[in-house]
Amino acid sequence: MENIQQDIWAQWMLKRRFGGSAEQMKTTMEHLYSVRDKVLNRTDLQNGGTLLDVGCGDGLIAFGALEKFKQCKVIFSDISQDLLDHSQGLAEEMKVLERCKFVRAAADDLSMFENESVEAVTTRSVLIYVDAKQKSFSEFYRVLKPKGILSIFEPINRFGHPESANAFWGYDVAPIVEIARRVKAVYEKIQPADDPMLNFDERDLIASTEQARFKEVHLELQAEIKSLAEDFIKLPDKLRQQKWESMLSRAGNPKIPTLEEAMRQVLTANEMEKFMAHLRPLVETGQTVQRSSVAYLWAIK
Repeated sequence: MENIQQDIWAQWMLKRRFGGSAEQMKTTMEHLYSVRDKVLNRTDLQNGGTLLDVGCGDGLIAFGALEKFKQCKVIFSDISQDLLDHSQGLAEEMKVLERCKFVRAAADDLSMFENESVEAVTTRSVLIYVDAKQKSFSEFYRVLKPKGILSIFEPINRFGHPESANAFWGYDVAPIVEIARRVKAVYEKIQPADDPMLNFDERDLIASTEQARFKEVHLELQAEIKSLAEDFIKLPDKLRQQKWESMLSRAGNPKIPTLEEAMRQVLTANEMEKFMAHLRPLVETGQTVQRSSVAYLWAIK
């Protein structure tokens, strides 16, 4: 009942992104801890100062900063009051509440913060939800003190789009292409090619940072095209089965349905059975080509 009452951001962040799988949660968090560390390593708060973590979500980066920089203070900022309340409860349990502030704000409107008021700004997978990306960068610049540091991480989802007609999330669905096309259409309607999730790449990030007048800009791009089959061969049968169950019940982001929910929207029972009969063996044996690209950007005011 608690999750039903929470907004979509909290529901996804705290549950739906893991698909009810403890293994998926473990894998996801191990990856995100490395992202957090890279984002924070670009900042310098060893001697104190204030970090504004924009789109703090569950507090991954913000709490990491509190642990890494023992003298710093952190402002948790998010559009979700539910996530801010969640983070505030954790901060109280961790006895770091006196070093924290919790403010509801959007990345493109930080008007509640004064000019030149923080030493560092961080974001992680936030701009993919923001239409006004340039305004966000201008806001980051405005609130930073002179020589303040911006450090962000963003997936470059354009790298994997559009998929070929015969592919579904990297899997070959040529024998059931019409069924797969209807399921894909559910997602494309919610997040088309001009959606903030897909309408930018690493060059746009650099251009926006420059236009915001940052003096020094760096970007590290990591792009990968990889078959997963060899890795899946080593997995126990139980874990392979969990990969399929997780794929069915996990939502890729807060605004989209799970695969099972999407199928139920547009397929008959027989079509669902046919779709899953084809896709499940491919998922459980890793018969997919994974295309991914992410960017780490850091800049000095």
